[in-house]
Amino acid sequence: MSRIISGDAGSIRLHSVAKSTRPTGDRVKESIFAALEARGLIEDCVVLDLFAGTGALGLESLSRGATNVILVEKNPEAHEICLENSIQVLKAVQKKRPGAAVSNKNIDAFRYLKNATQVFDLVFLDPPYEFANSELLEILTALSDQLSPDATVVVERSDKTDNLDYPDWIRVISDKKFGSTRVRMYQKI
Repeated sequence: MSRIISGDAGSIRLHSVAKSTRPTGDRVKESIFAALEARGLIEDCVVLDLFAGTGALGLESLSRGATNVILVEKNPEAHEICLENSIQVLKAVQKKRPGAAVSNKNIDAFRYLKNATQVFDLVFLDPPYEFANSELLEILTALSDQLSPDATVVVERSDKTDNLDYPDWIRVISDKKFGSTRVRMYQKI
C-alpha cells in the first residue's frame, strides 16, 4: 500500500486500485521528491498529475507544499480512488494551509490538455508502461503552452522503453534508474 511520505499529510496511507494502476514505489517517490525539493520545485507550485492512478505523486506534492494539484485519470475505478485519496490528504493539509486545493478530472489526458487553461509549474507523466513514446511526445507538445517558465516535467517509464525524443524547448535535468523504472526530469527552457 502506498502512502504519503512527508509533509503536512505525511504517513497517510493511500487507497489503491488492484491491477488497474501501477503505483510509484515509495523508494522511487522519495528519490523524485528529494530531487525536486533540493531544487526548490514544489513549494507554492501548481501541479498537474496526468495518468494519476491513485494520485500519489500529485498528493505527495500537495503534502510537501504545492498550492494547487490537478489529478487527471481516465479509468473510472482509479478516478474514484483518486477522489478518496484527495479527500483524506486535503483534509490533513488544510489544517496547516487552508488555501490548498485539489481537483480531480475523470478524462483522458489528451482531452484534458485540449481544453485546459491552467498554467503548471510541475507536471508528472507516469503513463502505463505500454503507452507509446509517440503519444507521450504528443502530450509534451500539448503541454508546451501550459507550462510556466522553468517548469519541470517528471516522466516515469520502464527502463526497457526506448529513450524519448523530447522537444527542443525542454532539457533533461535528471535521469535515474530504480530497478525496472527510469525517471527523467525535464525543465522548460
